[in-house]
Amino acid sequence: MSINLPTGITIDAPIHPGYEAILSFEALGLVAHLHRAFEPRRRELLRLRAERQTKFDAGEMPDFLPETQHVRDGQWKIAPLPKALERRRVEITGPVEAKMVINAFNSGADSYMADFEDSNSPKWENLLQGQINLYQAIRRQLTFSNESGKQYQLNDQIATLQIRPRGWHLDEKHVRVDGERVSGGIFDFALAFFHNAKEQLARGTGPFYYLPKIESHLEARLWNEIFIMAQDYVGISHGTIKATVLVETILATFEMEEILYELREHSAGLNAGRWDYIFSCIKKFRKNRNFCLANRSAITMEVPFMRAYALALVQACHKRGAPAIGGMSALIPIKNDPAANENALKGVRHDKRRDAQDGFDGGWVAHPGLVGIAMEEFVNVLGDKPHQWEKQIPGTFGPKDWLDFRPEQPITAAGLRNNINVGIHYLGSWLAGNGCVPIHHLMEDAATAEIARSQVWQWVVSPKGVLDDGRKITPEMVRAMIDEELEAVKATVAAGGEGVGTYEQAAKIFAEMSLTPDYPEFLTLPLYEAMA
Repeated sequence: MSINLPTGITIDAPIHPGYEAILSFEALGLVAHLHRAFEPRRRELLRLRAERQTKFDAGEMPDFLPETQHVRDGQWKIAPLPKALERRRVEITGPVEAKMVINAFNSGADSYMADFEDSNSPKWENLLQGQINLYQAIRRQLTFSNESGKQYQLNDQIATLQIRPRGWHLDEKHVRVDGERVSGGIFDFALAFFHNAKEQLARGTGPFYYLPKIESHLEARLWNEIFIMAQDYVGISHGTIKATVLVETILATFEMEEILYELREHSAGLNAGRWDYIFSCIKKFRKNRNFCLANRSAITMEVPFMRAYALALVQACHKRGAPAIGGMSALIPIKNDPAANENALKGVRHDKRRDAQDGFDGGWVAHPGLVGIAMEEFVNVLGDKPHQWEKQIPGTFGPKDWLDFRPEQPITAAGLRNNINVGIHYLGSWLAGNGCVPIHHLMEDAATAEIARSQVWQWVVSPKGVLDDGRKITPEMVRAMIDEELEAVKATVAAGGEGVGTYEQAAKIFAEMSLTPDYPEFLTLPLYEAMA
């Protein structure tokens, strides 16, 4: 199928029936308009990321920015929020395939974050069908029938929709403007916004977004300027868009108030994106030979550096009249094992109870079966109140808290093997088109896979990468485990009735990224290029 394209736009991907409505001339016009205005700035910001990384590699450590002291000292608040975003005690997240969209909207959560990023494998078909699914869901037209004929449809009462586009580092390789690839984030945002913003407003909600992987207030400023231009393009008022920023990089922690300030007209607060945050810590200080984290399972929200980050986020948000949203436990319900399921549910309950008591106004879950538990814990603290913005966190936080990376032990053979197993399993599923995968009773996405491969890399290069039995982790040890875990993963996947065609390639990519001397910035970059 061919479609009418604005001047300068090319699409190197199939246009299946239904895509033409999403890839309309007018919607692609907004994509091109935003690209031409802001692509040079995006590239400059990515260059600045690389420049800062060079300084960290040389031993420099981050600190508060002296040039933004006036923002931190100033008396200001974000703009008032619409009623649809005042109550966010439980938010459910997940990819944009039809069944998930319907189940998430119907889950009883206050909000659903529809994800084009970490839990979505960015195959062209996933992205375009996801846009169609959201378009239909917003208009209450989306239905789904599974292989056994079970019908899914939206309830009368559904969660408030928020949409997460891809991060600044990701391109959309199938779409070019004037010969340049467009930003994946601009592509995702522009299509969803153009088609749905006015419809959402008419239905009493609005165009609400989550912004991932931001590393500085300058990156938040870029989004703010995109929002202004997009609102002008479709003819709605400035400040209509509201966006929550995921604080999931160590550098963003030093600029939380500045990020809120840059987006203050469009801000809906901050979220503690814990898994990418751990990955970011390893990535930014990868050349620091004195830094080496313990097994992933030991890096909980209650270790000192993670707890300080979470409390500082609540402090910054409530100081500025903004929602503070807690991150997601990776635990999920476990079928056919009541004892294990009970332990998993206890873990989720503990996680949400801590967040609510600490002052978070809501928290994330990844499964509809966890909404009730999370809601109960937040209601126990908030009662009938939609939030607890009045709760102020005392004290000060800074480098001494956020850069105190402990624990360093234990590092175990089982922990190493688990990282390898999860990494291969997730990568294989991602290449096959599934970006949200239950593995060993945890919900894994790109963020947790990044931790897995980053820890293996760190344990190999760091002199502190020593197992609790005294053995130094070496490339040879890792290669042997990769061979063994590849066979284990293939057996598990085959037993579940799925194909194993992508797992050899996944193991190869995992080995390359875990054992190369030069640490690759993002797992998804080479994966995306390898994807058909």
